[in-house]
Amino acid sequence: MTSKEKKSDKLYYGIGEVAEMFRLAPSTLRFWEKNFTTIKPYKNKKGDRFFTQEDIDHIALINHLVKEKGMTLKGAETKIKENKDDAENNFAIVKKLQEIKDYLLKIKEEL
Repeated sequence: MTSKEKKSDKLYYGIGEVAEMFRLAPSTLRFWEKNFTTIKPYKNKKGDRFFTQEDIDHIALINHLVKEKGMTLKGAETKIKENKDDAENNFAIVKKLQEIKDYLLKIKEEL
């Protein structure tokens, strides 16, 4: 994942914040929302979208499959529907390895 998302105590994130986390256009998030039933942001009376941490986790998985693994949206949708646990586990491993890599690079810079 290319986002530098930080865990916080916020319950809801605006579409601009989420788009910035993943370096995506807000229109991309709206499009993904239509195509993936796992993304269900809260909408107020004006229609503004507010994403929970669970929504952000789903977006991170989709972003990983589409942007980093090179899958099509249809392929990512199929992968998530058929074997969501496997996709999430693989993503978690990749995410953890990226954190370890970043940590080691930080140590290298300090030496």
